[in-house]
Amino acid sequence: MITLDEKFKALEADNAPGQEIRQGTDNLDAIMRGEKTSGIPVDFSHGDVDAFPPTPGSSESWKNAFEIGGQQAYTEYRGAAQIREGLAKRLGTYTGKAISADKELIITPGTQGALFLALGATVTTGTKVAVAEPDYFANRKLVKFFGGEVVPIPLLYQGLPSENGPNLNRLESAFKSGTKVFVFSTPNNPTGLVYSKNAITEISVLAAKYHVTVIVDQLYSRMLYSGEVYTHFRTCDTQPEKLITIMGPSKTESLSGFRLGTAFGTSSLIDRMEQLQAIVSLRAAGYNQAALDTWFQEPSGWIEKRIHEHEAIRDDLLKIFRVAAFLTATPQAGSYLFPQIPPLDVDLHTFVRLLRHQAGVTVTPGTEFAPDSGDSIRLNFSQDHATAVTAAERIVEMVEIYRK
Repeated sequence: MITLDEKFKALEADNAPGQEIRQGTDNLDAIMRGEKTSGIPVDFSHGDVDAFPPTPGSSESWKNAFEIGGQQAYTEYRGAAQIREGLAKRLGTYTGKAISADKELIITPGTQGALFLALGATVTTGTKVAVAEPDYFANRKLVKFFGGEVVPIPLLYQGLPSENGPNLNRLESAFKSGTKVFVFSTPNNPTGLVYSKNAITEISVLAAKYHVTVIVDQLYSRMLYSGEVYTHFRTCDTQPEKLITIMGPSKTESLSGFRLGTAFGTSSLIDRMEQLQAIVSLRAAGYNQAALDTWFQEPSGWIEKRIHEHEAIRDDLLKIFRVAAFLTATPQAGSYLFPQIPPLDVDLHTFVRLLRHQAGVTVTPGTEFAPDSGDSIRLNFSQDHATAVTAAERIVEMVEIYRK
């Protein structure tokens, strides 16, 4: 039986994005080399909503909801009915399959909230859960917290496009051996890999065959780069018995501060998620829900411009890291880079702290996304272009200082 201490130790929050202030600088002076470098501090652990502001109209939507008062403040646990109605239509059109606003959709406090509810609705003590690695840092942590058993599925992301993706043989073996849930993100966080149509189709067939619940995080599916094609899991001819899709406007649309997410899919799981939300948080913040009215309704050309600007930053950072011989896959979507840095004579977590303390650059250690990614760092490059470039150059300089 897992103890409470073990449950909370599994969350390992100290190194998660946004917790850098808890990563002390004690003992760094003893190993620090050189002087602190100059330059604007850059926090690559999350996107910069000043460089890329929220969608037009989101502030006005919030203010209007505030004026409405109690009716908007105290919505249904699964979200305001009128807002869900509009969302269901737009998300159904986007993902290629109709969604029932009443039965198949819930608004949550961020996509992190949606993930917590989805895993809470499907995982109990002893449940085997397939988790792609590397993938979003909360996946395996929440599985452990709920008492489940993580079954790692290797994700190839540095090979040829035709070779990249989850190890499907390992996935089928996991399903055969009693794995009941598969959770993954596409586009993948932290690598930016987009699962191919073949991979999505095969996962759907296997999940249906072995009665596996699928939880798919599609948070970055709108920010596709030039020539990339996206396959929505919901469009597959063969569907698993239970499927939850998670999406939200927190990243591409810079609405992170509103803490808004959605989950849609199998009605019985949405019902469970609502019951859990009613205990955990009651609802997504009532006034904030109104900002969802701007989602998928941005001004003409707005999303295309945002994608173009991110692609330009991505390309410049890739050049810097590749010149420095950092093995770095090209993200197909999203705003993350996951460079593999050369061997250092300090451990990764110490280097991350030195990087922040000495160079003013904050990154997330790769071990947050897979236990064996101790030679990688994750950067969210949704930043001011010029400062992102100079910060990447400082990362290279720091690697040279502490290189073996």
